Amino acid sequence: MARLAILAIAAVAALGVAGCGDDDDNGNGSATTSGEATQEKSGGDAMKSEGDAMEKEGDAMESEGDAMKDDSGKSGDAMKKEGDAMEKEGDAMESEGAAMEGEASGGGSAMVANRSRIGKVVKVVSSDYGRVLADKKDEAFYLFDKEKGKKSLCYGACARAWPLVITKGKPKARGAAKASLLGTTRRKNGKLQVTYKGHPLYYYVDDSPGVILCQDVAEFGGLWLVVKPNGNPVT
Repeated sequence: MARLAILAIAAVAALGVAGCGDDDDNGNGSATTSGEATQEKSGGDAMKSEGDAMEKEGDAMESEGDAMKDDSGKSGDAMKKEGDAMEKEGDAMESEGAAMEGEASGGGSAMVANRSRIGKVVKVVSSDYGRVLADKKDEAFYLFDKEKGKKSLCYGACARAWPLVITKGKPKARGAAKASLLGTTRRKNGKLQVTYKGHPLYYYVDDSPGVILCQDVAEFGGLWLVVKPNGNPVT
């Protein structure tokens, strides 16, 4: 009996030691190892997921970069085409401008040529002094009785008070005016002054069409007189 009791006690003791030791070592050890493994697995999965996400983001950025490159290329092409179009438009405008300039030059030359052929019109109008010579606007002409030939003696202040009847072409007789009595005299500055029966013709500065203010006025050493259709002065 005593031996059996001792064996039983020994067995219980052995079980107790083994149970505590196994529980502490195996149970706690197994739990720790499992937790660490779980954490390592979770961390690895998270890192793998983050790596996948970063890889996807990298792909997205690469795609965006390619798209921007394509857009840039397309934008560059579009700008180049627009620049070419603008250059062509500029060439067209330049050509048009040159054509217009040529046309204007030709037209201007023709106008100058035509204008250079325009002669002063001399006609006869009725006035308070009878029928007298005048321009196409009915403004009367005068002669200066100091002048005895075609050469004009009126310059400076005289010419400012008595403006010259200038022509750019052969004078033209209208109505009762006589073409045979019309002529010109060249002044010192090269301009042509109209003459009638050999007398240089003048305006008076303050006259106007139909108004004669200075008939038979003495000024600058002679008399200023309006002119009859036959070329003689009205006295």
